[in-house]
Amino acid sequence: MEYRKLGRTDIDVSLICLGTMTWGKQNTEADGHEQMDYAIEQGVNFFDTAEMYAVPPSAETYGRTEEIIGTWFQKRKKRDDVILASKIAGPAPAWIRDGKGRIDRANIFAAIEDSLKRLQTDYIDLYQLHWPNRGSYGFNQHWDYRPTSVDPDAEKENFLEVLQTLDELVKAGKIRHVGLSNETSWGTMQYLRIAEEQGLPRMASIQNEYSLLDRIFEPDMVEIALHENVGLLAWSPLATGLLSGKYIDGARPAGSRLTLSGSHPYRDTENSNAAVKRYLAVAEKHGLDLAQMALAFVNEQPFVTANIIGATSMEQLKTNIESVNIKLNDDVRRDIAAVYRDYPMPF
Repeated sequence: MEYRKLGRTDIDVSLICLGTMTWGKQNTEADGHEQMDYAIEQGVNFFDTAEMYAVPPSAETYGRTEEIIGTWFQKRKKRDDVILASKIAGPAPAWIRDGKGRIDRANIFAAIEDSLKRLQTDYIDLYQLHWPNRGSYGFNQHWDYRPTSVDPDAEKENFLEVLQTLDELVKAGKIRHVGLSNETSWGTMQYLRIAEEQGLPRMASIQNEYSLLDRIFEPDMVEIALHENVGLLAWSPLATGLLSGKYIDGARPAGSRLTLSGSHPYRDTENSNAAVKRYLAVAEKHGLDLAQMALAFVNEQPFVTANIIGATSMEQLKTNIESVNIKLNDDVRRDIAAVYRDYPMPF
């Protein structure tokens, strides 16, 4: 396993981060425990979750993933072996704090206490802001994202309140470090500026979507990630499974996420399918597994701190973790670049 520094902290996290959001919906508690056992054996020390998981989100599954991690901690006694990341939801569905959820002082205090109880731990290593109060271009909202209605002064006041609240939690020992998720370049730089000016916790990472099919993080956010040491925690590196090839031409394998829920159908477009077919041809040309090639592409980016993989079966988990040992050569990179030029934004 390869390890990278988490921002400017003294923490080394595994390049492969174990994503957990299917536990409690697609996966049982036993499945989750088996995945954590295997991941630890393979040198994975970084787990990522969130208060709103399992997904697809619902009142019935809210918080269930954290509970599954908590029972594993209680049974295995391996809390100290794990760098644990979780998140507070931004403006949220009705079942999260009676629909009054947003990222502010009151909600942060409420969310952290509930997460710690579910996780059966005294602290969270990396506490992240799942999405901004003002919205962002994540989750395919980039086509219509218009920040013109945002009051920047009010947003900056909220950022200060959030950082001051997180500082209290760091000093209380309930969180160690803080991070962003689904944030923009402006938001990221404001958080960094305020933290530096006020002596408050510095954002160590940013968790945004990134894959062969979604490279919106480039090039603007890449510069921030590299020069400001706010590395990317790449979520959905297989584009909800599209980059395994299993959904080509509308296929819906039994037990797969799109078969069960139809979640995130916006990724399953005509252009996405065409791009996946092209990437599959590249993988086959070079004797590579498509999913492993896609993950290896993310792994090798210098601005990536960790690649958040997810799996609904042990076979998928083993294949995904093994991607850390796949190294792409210049010929593969050139062929990938050619597909990217033809399909820069397929969904």
